[in-house]
Parts: sequence; structure tokens; C-alpha cells
Amino acid sequence: MNKHNNSVLMARGIGKTVKSGTSDLVILREIDLAVTRGEAVAVVGASGSGKSTLLAILAGLDTATAGTVALDGVELGALDEDARARLRAMNVGFVFQSFQLLPALTALENVMLPLELSNEAKADELARGILTRVGLGERLHHYPRHLSGGEQQRVALARAFVVRPKLLLADEPTGSLDAESGAEVIRLLFEMNREYGPTLVMVTHDETLAARCGRVVRLAAGRIVS
Repeated sequence: MNKHNNSVLMARGIGKTVKSGTSDLVILREIDLAVTRGEAVAVVGASGSGKSTLLAILAGLDTATAGTVALDGVELGALDEDARARLRAMNVGFVFQSFQLLPALTALENVMLPLELSNEAKADELARGILTRVGLGERLHHYPRHLSGGEQQRVALARAFVVRPKLLLADEPTGSLDAESGAEVIRLLFEMNREYGPTLVMVTHDETLAARCGRVVRLAAGRIVS
């Protein structure tokens, strides 16, 4: 029971099937995964193995066709869309391969956004501080289109960590970056993960990156194989 209490994320019997023409396409089957507070877990597998779908279901961004997911002890399936969004806003930070920055907002405004949504009075000060932490103190008022890929991903890191999330979900965080920018983003990701202390679940096809996590979960054809 204690382990359950200490799990920030608990998935049981997760399945995902989608219609493909006249047949059913099985993306995930019978996934059981418990992630303990403070862990760093890498989810690896070939392209098409279901990694990103699993991450989206764990975040409550997608729904499973079977099984249950509990985030910090709260069952996602029992919540409506708005309640899931509130739970995510309070507990989860995201880093996506495609950065997912809002193009009409500056770096500073992108990082302030989640703080403003939670009515944080010091949004401006906190956002400036964390952008300086990721080396972008001089780029606060730049729009995403004026930033390199590596800089955009550092803005995304700042946005993910600024809310002090309990859980950080990263989907191929270096997938769109050259080797040098990718290495810098990963250095920051692990440094800040130690500083801020969230639980990390990262989808990656990069074995070297996966090896930096405390545990590696392998997916093949929608199942956990190790």
C-alpha cells in the first residue's frame, strides 16, 4: 500500500485501440506502470511502438480504451475535461519535440502563461528568473520565430519547470535539435530536474539519453517488454 501512496503516477491495464478503415488498430495493450515520486523513467522503443500515445494517456491529453490512470492519487477517468486540465496545470510540466510555444507570445509571455492561469501574483518575476536560469535572460522579449530551435526548447523547459510540477513529461525533447543544441537542452533538463525535484517520465529513442534515467521501460508493439 505504501508504494501506491508514494506513486505520483499509476497506470493499470492501459489499452488503446483506434479504428483504421474497417479494422481495429491496437496501439497499446495491457500496460501496467507505477512511477514513484522523484524517479526518472525513460520509455524507449522503435517508432510506432506506442510511446507517445502512452505519454499522452498518462498526461490525460488522450483517453485509453481500457484501464485506469491515477495522477497523484486522482483517477483521471473520473474527471471531466476541465477538471483534468486543472489537475495538469497544477501538477504536470510538458516538454514536446515540437516545442509547442505560442507564436504570438514572447519568450517571457510563454513562460508566464501557466503562472497566470494559476493566478500567481509573481508571474513576471518568476518567469524572468527561470529564463535567466536557462541562459535566455537577454532574449525575454523575442518571439519564437526569432529564436533558434535550441533556444525555443529552453523556453519550453523554463515553462515546464516554472510551475514547480510534481511530474515532468518529456516527449523526444531533443528530436528536433542538432547534436550541440540537444546536448545543452538535456544538460539543463537533468540539472533542473535535480534542482526542482519533479518526477520525470521521458519518451526517447536515444539509448544514451535513456541510460541517464534511473529506470528504462521498453515498449514493443504496444506492450512493455522489459
